[in-house]
Amino acid sequence: MTPNRPDPAAPSRSGGARLRLLPEGLDDLPWELPRGFLGLYGAGATPEGSDTWILPVPYEATTSFGGGTRNGPQAIIDASRYIELYDHETDRDPSLSGIYTFPQLELARGNAAEAIAELEAAYGRVVEEAGDRRVLMLGGEHSVSSPAIAVQARRCENRLSVLQFDAHLDLRATFEGSPYSHACALARVMDQVDIVAVGLRGISQEEIEVARERPSVTTIMAEEVASGDAWIDQAVDRLGEDVYITFDVDYFDPSLVPSTGTPEPGGGEWYPTLRLLRKVFESRRVVAVDVVEHAPLPGLHAPDFLVAKLVYKMVGYWSRS
Repeated sequence: MTPNRPDPAAPSRSGGARLRLLPEGLDDLPWELPRGFLGLYGAGATPEGSDTWILPVPYEATTSFGGGTRNGPQAIIDASRYIELYDHETDRDPSLSGIYTFPQLELARGNAAEAIAELEAAYGRVVEEAGDRRVLMLGGEHSVSSPAIAVQARRCENRLSVLQFDAHLDLRATFEGSPYSHACALARVMDQVDIVAVGLRGISQEEIEVARERPSVTTIMAEEVASGDAWIDQAVDRLGEDVYITFDVDYFDPSLVPSTGTPEPGGGEWYPTLRLLRKVFESRRVVAVDVVEHAPLPGLHAPDFLVAKLVYKMVGYWSRS
């Protein structure tokens, strides 16, 4: 377990010289780790000194069963401060390439259309400023994905593929009267991108009919995921060169991640999921990632840690590609 506060005598947790962020003479006091992803401090935790930018967007307006996704980004960040920085799978410390965490992006309240438009504009500015840096967004509900995907689709010369980890297709035209619902996230962008959705097990008839009518939508059900690794090659083969990964944590079996608004029985397991992710990062150009729909439960911290570890695993695979 990592320490819960910096060692004043040590170099920064992200490597290199410590960056003074406190008044001179007070930095030897027992301050907690910074509230950014992994608790990094030093030059590698600055915008200029990092190769990965974490963008927390705690937006929640349309959850249809359990709520709390607005608390997801901070729970993920808090848990991440206790992750070991060395990754034994890749035999390296991915944090050494630097990870900067933005303050939470607060969107307009009470008007979903305005909030989504505001996010699309803000996300566009962030990725423009990022240049070659990797941008990983933490939601919030799944509706935050559609404006980010739209921005990335416009930036790609090739047609963008979306790899969607999800229990649900999210292809409803509207849900509960809103086209901006979390249940409509992929419907908002399906004319612009190809979709490969994995782990599905809660689908409406409307959505499956839409998927069957569109060659650009590939569906891989949870039963296929549970039956061996053939689904991994199937998913990768349907992806184009440029890939956006959107990861709704209700993809996982609820025994692993019960902390989500609409948990479905069955679902993805940890190691097969990592095998797919690693293969995608190694064989495709991942343009951006989001992780959404984590709704932390009081007193149950294992899912917070799992999702934080998932984010760090993707940072590690991404920084090797």
